[in-house]
Amino acid sequence: MLSRVPALPRRSVQLLVGLFFYGIGIALIVRGELGVAPWDVLTQGLVKLTGLNFGLITILTSGVVLLFWIPLRQKPGVGTIANALLVGPAADVGLWLIPADQDLWLRIVFLASGILVLAAATGLYIGAHFGPGPRDGLMTGIHRVSGWPIWVGRTGIELTVLVIGWLLGGNVGIGTVAFAVLIGPLCGFMIPIFAVKIPPKDVAEPAIARIEADLEGTVAPSSVAGDSPAN
Repeated sequence: MLSRVPALPRRSVQLLVGLFFYGIGIALIVRGELGVAPWDVLTQGLVKLTGLNFGLITILTSGVVLLFWIPLRQKPGVGTIANALLVGPAADVGLWLIPADQDLWLRIVFLASGILVLAAATGLYIGAHFGPGPRDGLMTGIHRVSGWPIWVGRTGIELTVLVIGWLLGGNVGIGTVAFAVLIGPLCGFMIPIFAVKIPPKDVAEPAIARIEADLEGTVAPSSVAGDSPAN
């Protein structure tokens, strides 16, 4: 049925739905209170430092990351800008809807559900072919300029933000490890499922092909300290 929907409208809706549920996935993991992804550890630490809300810090962090694209000569796509602007507010909606301070069993459910939702949202978002998220574009840009394997740049950056976030008071725990181990394989499974089949000439930048190749080649190493490929 979805294959009969014109490519551009479907891609646009899929992008927005994917970004919304990406934020919901982040909120579920945060409400699990068992540890969050490295970039979200940094966000939590900055929330404690500044008193600003989670969504606004996410937007501001994305903006700072995009500044690093300039010397790398990375070109943002529509999906890049949408990611930077929409994921944070979606996470705030999720944090408003999902109650905090729950029993352990429910927090485990939140964590597991959040990882699954975030992986599916990543498949939707990347499968729409509108360009990589700010953080993934930074990593692929470093790879292109330096020649380093994707996992080297990815692991180095995410270990750095993880340590900074932890020092600022972000939540590092078993959930951080679970995210790092599971998100790569889950995204590798989800991205082909949701990829919109369109002629190459209709895609401004073949982001899906590069990211799928990166996942196939670097799932195990990048899981040392992983953030979602959509971020």
